[in-house]
Amino acid sequence: MTLHVSNLNLTVADGSTSRTLLNNITFDVQPGEVVGITGPSGSGKSTLLAVLGCLQSADSGTATLGDIDLLNPHNRAALRRNHLGIVFQQPNLLPSLTVLDQLLLIPRLGRILPPSRSARTQHKDKALSLLNSIGLGDLAKRKVSELSGGQQARVNLVRALMNSPKLLLVDEPTAALDQHSASEVTELIVSMAHQYNAPTLFVSHDMDAVNTLDRSIELVDGHLLTPHTL
Repeated sequence: MTLHVSNLNLTVADGSTSRTLLNNITFDVQPGEVVGITGPSGSGKSTLLAVLGCLQSADSGTATLGDIDLLNPHNRAALRRNHLGIVFQQPNLLPSLTVLDQLLLIPRLGRILPPSRSARTQHKDKALSLLNSIGLGDLAKRKVSELSGGQQARVNLVRALMNSPKLLLVDEPTAALDQHSASEVTELIVSMAHQYNAPTLFVSHDMDAVNTLDRSIELVDGHLLTPHTL
């Protein structure tokens, strides 16, 4: 499904004045395409992801994923649970849990009844398959607190893939990593975006990472500059 964003606007109060965070933002992202979002701090990058990730409201405009309205204020939790994969800058993994138990939390979130035995088996099989696909299968029973920064970043990505997302939103995934780990995580994100055929937005200050993506767009003071292909 194609992500289509049109005339997206957001203004917030800033003391006695107001500040525009997003100003008439319009762009498309095709299925499986990975688009970098660059720009200085405070330019609106993370705010854009928050709006598209159903975590913050916009004042006006539209954002659709196929026929799914991402700005629907009455269905945000279900949209995040069923359609979106969000990779936050800080993994915020629970250090006392094993990697596998951490991943198995995701299918349970927002559900009134516990999953059936067959569903639990399916979730476990999927988590192990994803871990194996990124080379972390042997760490499934390891506690999160025992993982390196690069390993935690990869688990953070797998967590976002547990619901087979139709849209992937990634915020500064390489910020705290060394160059080698950053390159590995970037390659993994691109690979998974292609595998799931999910339009993907990749916010980053790391231009080495951005230069490996399909193309990038730049935000400055809430304005989208002319998109360019890399």
